[in-house]
Formats: sequence, C-alpha cells, structure tokens
Amino acid sequence: MPFRRSCVRWLLAAVAAVAVVLLASCAAHPQWQLDDVQGHLPDLKFSMTNDLGQPVTAATYRGKVVLLYFGYTHCPDVCPLTLVHLHTVLQKMGKAADDVRVLFVTVDPARDTVPVLHQYVTAFDPRIVGLTGTRGEIAQLAKRYRAFYKPETPKDKAGDYDVTHSSAIYVFDREGRARLLATPGSTNDAILHALDVVSKATSNVVL
Repeated sequence: MPFRRSCVRWLLAAVAAVAVVLLASCAAHPQWQLDDVQGHLPDLKFSMTNDLGQPVTAATYRGKVVLLYFGYTHCPDVCPLTLVHLHTVLQKMGKAADDVRVLFVTVDPARDTVPVLHQYVTAFDPRIVGLTGTRGEIAQLAKRYRAFYKPETPKDKAGDYDVTHSSAIYVFDREGRARLLATPGSTNDAILHALDVVSKATSNVVL
C-alpha cells in the first residue's frame, strides 16, 4: 500500500509538472487564430510608389505593423469588402491603430493611377496606403509572397475587364518579418488578437 500511494503521488506530481510546462508554453507562444507563416515567407521588401506619388520601400514602414494586400480599385466585391473589414478592425484598435499600416498593392496599374489609388484607399481609412509600380515591380512583389493575379478578357467593347487575384492578407511585424496570414473571412477578433500580439513584439521576442 505505501508503494502504491507513492506511485500515485509521483504520477500526480508528474501530471502537475506537465501541466505547468504546457501552460508556460502557451504563455510564451500564444495560440494564433490566423495561419502562422513565420519562417515560411520572406521579410517585407519592395521599392514602389505610394498613392501620393512618392517613392517608398519596406524601410519606410519599419516600426509599424504592416498588413499587405493585393487588389485593384475596379474590383466589384472582395477588395472593397476586405478594406471595410480592415477599417473596422483599425477602428476597434483605437489609438493603437496609429502603429498599423495597410498596404494596398494594385494588380491593375494601367487603370489604378496614383490619383485613382489615393481617392480609393483614403475613402476607406487614412491608414490604408495605395502602392503601385511598373508591371515588373508588381509581378516581382506578388511572386515574392506567392500572390496570384491575372487580368481577364475584356467583357465589352468599352474594354472593361476584371482581374482575378488571390485575397490573402499578410501580417508583418515592426521589423518587417512575415508573421501571419489572414483572409477576408477571418473574424475581427482573430485579426485584432493577432495585431495586438504582433504589435507588442520586439526583435528580442520569438512569437
């Protein structure tokens, strides 16, 4: 009997120790509600033109949490819905949203001129920045983050056309490292949680 009691006590202690380790692990590595892409996608890197006609690079936004999204201003549905979604998230963040930038990269540079981009993105939120460039620059950036886009055949004699494109939202930390991947279907709470944790990260913290 003493031996059995000793075994039971040892088993309970072991279970308690494992629980402590698991809790500590959860505290150190928060359970993301979005897809963790750390180590699977490269750091933020580009050289483009913003919606004010100014040359910008990834370094321009160093120190900010960046959400990168590929789309176009003539998009009939997913782009405006996504930007409204992100605007709502930024509104809920309050003052903390000043440290976040949404970079809207056009995949339709022929129609999305600098003035068109500026009018479009600022209609949603002042923290959304439109980015454009040459076809080659846009293609290179899309390839870097495995984003897909393809202009379709014009629908009518006027030459109006759609651009099929992927709709991932890439989340980068203040150091420009790729952290998470959201979609237009991700909930406000999931994105809020991600931005809260990523915004508090430093170069000395491994998430």
